[in-house]
Amino acid sequence: MTDFKIREIMVPLSEYATVREGATLLEAVLALEKAQEEFEHYQYRHRAILVLNRAGRVVGKLSQLDVLRALEPEDASNAELKQLMRFGFSPEFIRGFRKRKRLDGVPLQNLCTKAAGLKVEAFMQTPSEGEYVEVDASLDMAIHQLVVGNHLSLLVTEGEAIVGILRLTDVFAAVFHLMKECQLT
Repeated sequence: MTDFKIREIMVPLSEYATVREGATLLEAVLALEKAQEEFEHYQYRHRAILVLNRAGRVVGKLSQLDVLRALEPEDASNAELKQLMRFGFSPEFIRGFRKRKRLDGVPLQNLCTKAAGLKVEAFMQTPSEGEYVEVDASLDMAIHQLVVGNHLSLLVTEGEAIVGILRLTDVFAAVFHLMKECQLT
């Protein structure tokens, strides 16, 4: 049976979408688009952008969901929704309230225009201690970290340096391959 190594299935940092601190969300989205066009690893596209500091070290991760969060208008209705939730109103009632506020709100095009100029630091997630895996760690250890931490990816380290990213989709593809291989033996 083939034994996958993290080094073999990770995406090297050089092939992943990255931007520097201070970049705008538009620059981040364009970097993601470029990386997706150039990347042919398995069939899965990148779903995040890594944020690098001036020294080129990874300081954050910006997911597609983080970019979409930038489109949510910040207004008084968010505070109103929190109050409604606290007082036990049903999820259906809150969804209806949100929908009415959204229809009365700012057009999506305006939200996109505003969000495009925002800095990535305002929306990126700083990796937690459990989001790092050593390049020579076992695949089952990485699976454990992904599952227990509910992560979509792990940053792969070699010593102190981040050398790549281990994506859930690539781990799943490796496990799927092993399952098929086990059925054939």
